[in-house]
Amino acid sequence: MITLDRAAAIALALPEVVEAERHGHRCWQVGGKVFAWERPFSKADVKRFADTAPPAGDILAISVADLAEKEAVLAAHPAGFFTIPHFNGYAAVLVHLSTAPTRAVREVLVDGWLACAPAALAEQYLAGRRGR
Repeated sequence: MITLDRAAAIALALPEVVEAERHGHRCWQVGGKVFAWERPFSKADVKRFADTAPPAGDILAISVADLAEKEAVLAAHPAGFFTIPHFNGYAAVLVHLSTAPTRAVREVLVDGWLACAPAALAEQYLAGRRGR
């Protein structure tokens, strides 16, 4: 389990990340690209859940490199990671923070950051990690 504030702290610890607001909710961006954002369910989203109750609590959306990466993330992290019809064809996953493991959220946030960071910054970050 991870809180939204803890997820925000992880995102903000990545190089050159800025917290901003989009549609009245917090988001995190690098190089002008949003890679993670709070994603409460809209009325239309709730309606699509039909007879199933949508997950309660904070939901975070995280960008991924592409649709293949999205499928890989969803397969690797069945606890807390999911998608909804609104995200069909969109390279991002949703995270139910109260059920997702902190380590998995951290990994996917880093991957989302890498997918959106300028190439030179991403390369510098990865070189630093290899040097540890």
